[in-house]
Amino acid sequence: MMLRRYSRHLLIPEVGLEGQRRLSAARVLCVGAGGLGSPVLAYLAAAGVGRIGIVDDDTVDETNLQRQTLFATPDIGRSKVIVAAERLSALNPQVELDPFGIRFDAGNARTLVRPYDVVVDCTDRFSSRYQINDACVLEGKPDVYGSLFRFDGQVSVFNLAGGPCYRCLFPSPPPRESVPTCAEGGVLGALAGIVGAFQASEALKVILRMGTPLAGRLLLIEALGGSTRDVRFERDPACALCGIAPSILDVQEAKEEDEPAFSDASEIAPSALADAMSAATLLDVREPHEAVLGILPGSVHIPASQLEARMHELDSAGTYIVACRLGQRSRWAMQRLHDAGFRRLLHLRGGLLAYAVQDAKLAIF
Repeated sequence: MMLRRYSRHLLIPEVGLEGQRRLSAARVLCVGAGGLGSPVLAYLAAAGVGRIGIVDDDTVDETNLQRQTLFATPDIGRSKVIVAAERLSALNPQVELDPFGIRFDAGNARTLVRPYDVVVDCTDRFSSRYQINDACVLEGKPDVYGSLFRFDGQVSVFNLAGGPCYRCLFPSPPPRESVPTCAEGGVLGALAGIVGAFQASEALKVILRMGTPLAGRLLLIEALGGSTRDVRFERDPACALCGIAPSILDVQEAKEEDEPAFSDASEIAPSALADAMSAATLLDVREPHEAVLGILPGSVHIPASQLEARMHELDSAGTYIVACRLGQRSRWAMQRLHDAGFRRLLHLRGGLLAYAVQDAKLAIF
């Protein structure tokens, strides 16, 4: 170990020489070498994590360069894991690197996860997040989660020392059409650096056994307003994976629904919502962590993940304005309502965030 390289770590009482030795002995698997993976990999390698696995089957595309800072223009068309390994080796030759140019899936999930101490989820698809989480629970590994969309980010640590897993917070994947990926909806490039740095910090805290990791807490980062807050959640005894009587005993194949969103309903603009609510009920289908600061007076809040089980609470003859945060999940909710016989449905274009943008005093979205 080159002590001069890590001298700034050695000066920290909570790290010191013993902590640096832990980092040198640690093995971390990073699934995804894109917007989140770039800062995660760079900071873990720079910190002296002894062995780092990199899983990604993609090649560098020009559209990646806005946020994936491990890559440069001459790398376009090359394997991401190969380029990432070159950059990280140049950054810190002491780190051993395992580049896996394959897709993380149900068939290889547990084999990939098993040799490592910590797994960092830097993917942007729900199917991968569930497979990573499931493999981590089944193999007894902590899962450092991060996600991005436009100006919003999330960070948490799942399955740490008996803490809750991803399925405790989100029991099942949403439909494929309900939430766009970064490639479909866009993301502020700098936000990837912010969220990825948080993930790297959480991974280092887990390895060093210091501080308070984000286990049982979902950190919400809102770059546009420059705010953060965390939402606490508990391990779910009824969780299908880590609960008292688990029904998921192995990593499952992706089962995201693939059906078109309902498109026959009328849309209303955010500016028309207040007037429309005089003749219709706003059905807010945001998830609980998205609505922690409250809902609009007079609205009905049923999270999309609970809609099918609670649809009996609604009047099938009533008129509803269906809304979520960004206007994606609400389209799936409208399809479900339509299939159940609801016909007087309106859709809030752009979601409740678009409505809140009209008035700086509205901070609940």
